This record gives sequence, C-alpha cells and structure tokens, in this order.
Amino acid sequence: MTAILEKSTKEIIPSQEMIPEYFRITKTQKDTHDTFTIELEPPKNGFNFTPGQFNMLYMFGVGEVPISISGDPSDRNKLTHTIRAVGSVTRTMQKLKKGDFVGIRGPFGTHWPAEESIGNDIVIVAGGIGLAPLRPSIYHILSNREKYGKVVLLYGTRTPNDILYRKELEQWRARFDLEVLITVDRAASDWKGNVGVVTTLIPRSHFDPFNTVAMVCGPEIMMRFSVQDLLKCGVAVNNIYVSMERNMKCGIGFCGHCQCGSTFICKDGPVYPYNNVKDIFIKREI
Repeated sequence: MTAILEKSTKEIIPSQEMIPEYFRITKTQKDTHDTFTIELEPPKNGFNFTPGQFNMLYMFGVGEVPISISGDPSDRNKLTHTIRAVGSVTRTMQKLKKGDFVGIRGPFGTHWPAEESIGNDIVIVAGGIGLAPLRPSIYHILSNREKYGKVVLLYGTRTPNDILYRKELEQWRARFDLEVLITVDRAASDWKGNVGVVTTLIPRSHFDPFNTVAMVCGPEIMMRFSVQDLLKCGVAVNNIYVSMERNMKCGIGFCGHCQCGSTFICKDGPVYPYNNVKDIFIKREI
C-alpha cells in the first residue's frame, strides 16, 4: 500500500519541481522605499524563461514566495527578480547581500503573448510593481522592434517615489520607436509630470485599437478599469491579456490555494487572456 502511495505521489508531484536549487546573489539594488531587485547567478548551463513566468523563491527557515522574473529573457547568465518587501519572507530577502544564496524553483506559469503578437501594435499598461513582470516582454519586443507596429508603455504609480526603473524608463522614453507615458496618483508641486490614474493615459496614447494586443499588470482594480478603457477604445477583448497573482503557494497547481473555479492561477496563469478570467475580476475573496 505504501509503495502504491509513494508511486502515486511521485506521479502527481514531479520531485524536481519541488526541490529548490540554490543560486548565488551577484547584485542587490534598492529601487524604492519598499522595493528591491536581486540578480542571481544561474548554473553553468544558464536559465531559460519566457516573459511573464515566475519563480518560487525560498529562504531556508522562513518560507517561500512566488516572484515574477523581471530580467532580460535573452540573457541566460543573469536571473533577475524585483521584490516588494511586504511579508516575513520578502523582508528577510531585503537584508540579503552579494554572495548570499536564495533557493529557486521554476520557472512556472504562462507567458505574455509577445511572440504571438508580431505584426500588431502593442500597448503595455502597468501599475506599481506590475511593471516588473512586464519588463521581460519589453526587452523582448525592443530586441525585435522591427517585427511590431507602434509600441506604447503606460505606467502609473501612487507617488513619484514609487516609480521603478527610473533610468531605464528615461532611456526608453528617449527612443523614437517607443511611446512612454507615466502618471502618478498624487504628487508634490515639484512633480512636472502627469497626475491621475493610469487609465487616463489610454485615450491619449497613439495606437491602432483594431490592430493592438494589450498586456496589463498591476492591482486587480487597476487592471479591471484598464481593460474597460481599452475595450472602449476598440481593442478586441480577445487581444487583452492580464496577469493575476492571487494566493499562489506551490507553483504547480497541487496545493489548491490559488484555485478560482476551474483554474489554478499558478499553473494555468498567471498570464491569462482577459476573456478567460473576466468573471473572477468582479468577485472578491475567491
């Protein structure tokens, strides 16, 4: 009986997906007052992932959290995560320094449709730390810029101090082939940029809604209203993608914490066509 149970469990949970591999930190960087980025050195054969996927990051004796990969997918020799310190695990990670180790399981989950969107205009709508999971897609699109139409990045944060990747945003803003608009919810008088929620930027940006793929990531309320405004502009509902990160625990759809109806967010998401999850967005606590 025990042998049968062990065999059955092994078939359900591939062991290699549950065992973290330790990666050495090569760089840490404080991004904002509560957000930081760590760069990790992958094994000799490098680390492959697709934009939108996430890893489970493990701190021995503390716990494990799902964190989206925020680096360049073409750079197999550097694994990057941008993390907000909001709980015991991430606050412990915030104290790590170069040379320390982090356990990694992954990559897991679905991806942004960057490859599938070739030939279309691209609208990327990010709220707060939601820019981090979208950054690999931006890298990929800019590396293959000639394959896409107009590319628009709309980014909103609560205050100017919450803006991620400031230098990189300025570099992107300087490009002639990428439209970057940034807004903040509230700011002091020395802020010279836009003030207002990120959805106010959608009607002001330049893209062909009938030939556009939209990628949206941020708080669910922000994604919900962004989708509504994209639909008002004429973007087809089937061309809108969102990233959900509710209650993910195991990363492989086994524990059931992230189950919403028939879908397991960690396995079937976190990136979904909006049509597949539109009913979940209006329901809380599921």
